[in-house]
Amino acid sequence: MMPKSQILNPKTHSTLDADDVARFSQQAAEWWNPEGPFRPLHRLNPVRLGYIRDRIMAHYAVQAEGRQPLQGLTLLDIGCGGGLVTEPLARLGAKVTGLDASETTIGVAASHATTMGLTIDYRCSSVEALAATKPLAQYDVIIALEIIEHVADPGLFLQSIARLLKPGGLLIMSTLNRTPKSFLLGIVAAEYLLGWVPRGTHQWRQFIRPSELAARLESCGLKVTDLSGLTFNPLTDSFELKARDLGVNYLLVAVAS
Repeated sequence: MMPKSQILNPKTHSTLDADDVARFSQQAAEWWNPEGPFRPLHRLNPVRLGYIRDRIMAHYAVQAEGRQPLQGLTLLDIGCGGGLVTEPLARLGAKVTGLDASETTIGVAASHATTMGLTIDYRCSSVEALAATKPLAQYDVIIALEIIEHVADPGLFLQSIARLLKPGGLLIMSTLNRTPKSFLLGIVAAEYLLGWVPRGTHQWRQFIRPSELAARLESCGLKVTDLSGLTFNPLTDSFELKARDLGVNYLLVAVAS
């Protein structure tokens, strides 16, 4: 019998949440506005980019020489949005594919990359559609940041990622924990009190605990090797890594068998 997380959802057979795709499409023009609706992601970017770079370099024993230490690695950014993480990783030398379900958002991302003189393979598609493509393209690194809490079928989402990741490849994810603290800070404060993101952006019941995510990944053949918390420091208006504080946002690294 297949593990539950590997059984296709008979109702959806899709990871896409149409309401979320529409919501992000409406905001697509604001992706590169650091004071717009994606302001929290701009604040998150320095710490999560440093984490991603360091984990990739450690996993592949890359020496920190030159301006493009990720040269030769293939990377898939799932839920890439306007390219806030996709572009810096391309600058570090990786051959990057950016995937997003919103055609409007992909248009914004592709246009910005062209303006910046970057070559990025942007695609408007779902992860399960990409995983069903023949011949199958597999990647050295897959990142899925702040996206699994928005998908309609997390099991299918992770199963598709496992199919797209090379044996021994690296998966890096970030998401929100399902705790009382995340409800207060991630929804009540962020959406209603501070107005960091539009109301209705997140649904607390769709947040996933680290133990739940690790179990789902294990059933797909991926082993979690690191968990690190992300916390907001109001004094510096920035996010920081705190290994033991997983109560709201966290980063996860897993390796394919």
